[in-house]
Amino acid sequence: MFDLISFGVLTGFISGFFGVGGGMVLVPMLLLSGFLMKEAVAISIMQMVFSSSYGSFLNYKKAANVLKDGLIIGIGGSVGGLQSGYIISNVSNEFLQYLFIIILIFSIVKIFYSPSNEDTTTKSKNKFLLFVIGFCIGIIAMSIGVGGSIMLTPILIAFMNYDLKSATALGLFFVIFSSVAGFISISLHGQMLYAEGLTIGLSSLIGVYFGIKLKHIVKTSSYKKYILIMYVCILAMMIYKMY
Repeated sequence: MFDLISFGVLTGFISGFFGVGGGMVLVPMLLLSGFLMKEAVAISIMQMVFSSSYGSFLNYKKAANVLKDGLIIGIGGSVGGLQSGYIISNVSNEFLQYLFIIILIFSIVKIFYSPSNEDTTTKSKNKFLLFVIGFCIGIIAMSIGVGGSIMLTPILIAFMNYDLKSATALGLFFVIFSSVAGFISISLHGQMLYAEGLTIGLSSLIGVYFGIKLKHIVKTSSYKKYILIMYVCILAMMIYKMY
């Protein structure tokens, strides 16, 4: 029980600070603790419902200007996330782990080459394209137990000219939609671990609060470095677990 609470607080802090659902941190920790990949995915998705909802509430005043785009992407993510239960029930644990690693590498490359400044002007956005992006990310993200911001943030920065902090705030908002849909889908397929997910989810709220407070203090140039360090550490954990 203490391990689960500790996992929750740490995951919540990372979720709030980096604007992620926390699954890319929580899933490797759960795997190292003896959970199977599908079990870790289920617990992670339930935790994300808590952390993303609370984190987006705390982010609202500083990210209100991007939430309209987040709503469109989020609806697409919900539709995509509803397919995750079927996918998890029909693919192997090993396939999900390899998919997780591929997405991590993609995100590291995109974030590394992204600008660090906060003065970028967002490009005009096609609503249908935003929906399609959300739909595709929702399917993949919920199937590997992450909220989707790990993929959405690099896309928003590289192709839609969002600054880094706005992109992470929007990414966390997206996680609300994708994680709720994933939770429903996985529950309907009998794959959810409610007790473990609830314990970690409630514990994560403490970490989310402090993570978001720190995020608003840190300079964007330093913030980018911290994100890259975290992504590389998670990649190393996943590779270590598999080999």
